[in-house]
Amino acid sequence: MHPPTKIVKKTYSSLPVTIDPRAEKARSSFVQILGSLLDELDDHYSQLLVLCIGSDRSTGDSLGPLVGSVLQNLPLENTIVLGTLSRPVHALNLPKTRELLANEYKSAAILAIDACLGRKSKVGCLEIGKGSVYPGAAVKKSISPVGDLFITGIVNVAGFMEELVLQSTRLGFVFPLAQFISLGIYKAVSDSEWLNKKN
Repeated sequence: MHPPTKIVKKTYSSLPVTIDPRAEKARSSFVQILGSLLDELDDHYSQLLVLCIGSDRSTGDSLGPLVGSVLQNLPLENTIVLGTLSRPVHALNLPKTRELLANEYKSAAILAIDACLGRKSKVGCLEIGKGSVYPGAAVKKSISPVGDLFITGIVNVAGFMEELVLQSTRLGFVFPLAQFISLGIYKAVSDSEWLNKKN
């Protein structure tokens, strides 16, 4: 976690924040919160790396790669995207990805994107906050956390046969959530004073 280093337009003391993409003004709220969190990183990093975690072999776990695939086709200032449908970042290759981050992207803040399971009332929502995600936590895997900021999408209900639940999650449910997240990231990055002043 990285504490704020400057005064921003608006800070969010109760993080993480849960956002329901179906709610009125959800996108503007998401963009505002993410933008404030990004601009707090100004003095610590020179660029942003969006690490989209997940697998293209499981529909529920494909949220991250779907977000990465959308983002890689958008013009993002001082932003690198890792993790797409064609080149996913998942539990098996995450150790090598960590080496890549340590060797080639030392100056980058990491925004980690991942799917998760949660309470029935929160399914379809996303959470955004400071800190790391724990990849594989939804299916009880113990993998070291990663990220300075995170966005997790709650794609289905936790508590029973989690791996099967992820595999049987409808793509038609996951894809709109991935679109909401990726377009929100694009807008927040485009509006970010931090990322755009580096040009």
